[in-house]
Amino acid sequence: MNETLKTIHSLRSNHQYSEKEISQEHLDTILKATVRAANASGRQSYSIVVVKEREAIRNMLGYDSKAALVFCIDYNRLKDTAVHLGQQYPIDGIREFISGSTDAALAAQTAAIAAQSLGIASLFTNSIHRGDMDRVYNQLELPKKHCFPLVALILGYSDEHPTHLRGRLQGKGVIHFDKYRKLTGDELDELVKEHDDPDKHLYLNTDWKQQGFAHYLEWFYKVWTTRDKRPPEARTKPFYEILQRAEFIDSSRLHADTKT
Repeated sequence: MNETLKTIHSLRSNHQYSEKEISQEHLDTILKATVRAANASGRQSYSIVVVKEREAIRNMLGYDSKAALVFCIDYNRLKDTAVHLGQQYPIDGIREFISGSTDAALAAQTAAIAAQSLGIASLFTNSIHRGDMDRVYNQLELPKKHCFPLVALILGYSDEHPTHLRGRLQGKGVIHFDKYRKLTGDELDELVKEHDDPDKHLYLNTDWKQQGFAHYLEWFYKVWTTRDKRPPEARTKPFYEILQRAEFIDSSRLHADTKT
């Protein structure tokens, strides 16, 4: 196994960080590697906000670390450059959102790999989407239009020393050859057993057996995925409002007459 593969296979989510500072040299190295990620049409339709104020990281992301990178889908740079040149750059709603999401996610994963290669631990978090999302826009002074904070990457030196890495599914149901194929009943039984196997390290740290569940995935579906007791519309409404304001979705298009 070469060094690149060793780095990828050593990736894990880290929740506790030491007081050791991340040098500016290492941070610059991570950022230079990050922007090498593939992106649609060479647009780099994202922005990366580097946050080094610990209080801001705690308040906004809920973690205590020395640095965080917030990856945003962002078309403002492209639009501003177009205006500067007397041109136009129309935002095609949800299609641009999907392309920007892909660009930002590829950059974020590249940052995690680069950090790991330098001995810097990381954690991806969607905590920026919890609660009032305007707190993130206000804290980072993000543009209200054509910009959406997609994911944050916490960076720091590990204060944890796990005995194993979290497992990953890597067979049927995840990898398909030539054509997509749904799992059979027997194959689903095997998948359930695989999640239950403590040696596979697939399940979250929980006492699901002590809670009376026969299988981990029963606990996952009944407890973990239902922990937010709000009705679906209450959970999704803030996202729709933010995405409409950012002009990534336009509800009027859903009902537009498409007849020619």
